[in-house]
Amino acid sequence: MKLSEIVQKLNGKVLNSKINLEIEVNGAGAADLMSDVLASIQPQAVLLTGLCNPQVVRTAMMADVLAIVLVRSKMPPVETVQLAENESIPLISTPYGMFEACGILYEAGLNCLERPVSDQDCFAS
Repeated sequence: MKLSEIVQKLNGKVLNSKINLEIEVNGAGAADLMSDVLASIQPQAVLLTGLCNPQVVRTAMMADVLAIVLVRSKMPPVETVQLAENESIPLISTPYGMFEACGILYEAGLNCLERPVSDQDCFAS
């Protein structure tokens, strides 16, 4: 599925310019904890999240995420948009909540790109 199709299906608003909406996307994952993104989201996924600070872009860079979708019509601060722009990571806002946005994409045939985490990941020392 092309990123442009994801934007359309989610009634999304692209927040940065100079991005390629024709890139192919194989799957997505959702998380609000950036440690979960690093532990479970597979490379080349679209990340759905409710976080909109610059750290979400930095984490996406480390996790090799293709694009970030901000749920619940969240609008990030200018610093977040500028960082996403500088790193060529598409930043999209959707009016849907995370549950509904994930369901829409899953129903449209997008694969889940989240891997299981071990029990040890749940018990911090």
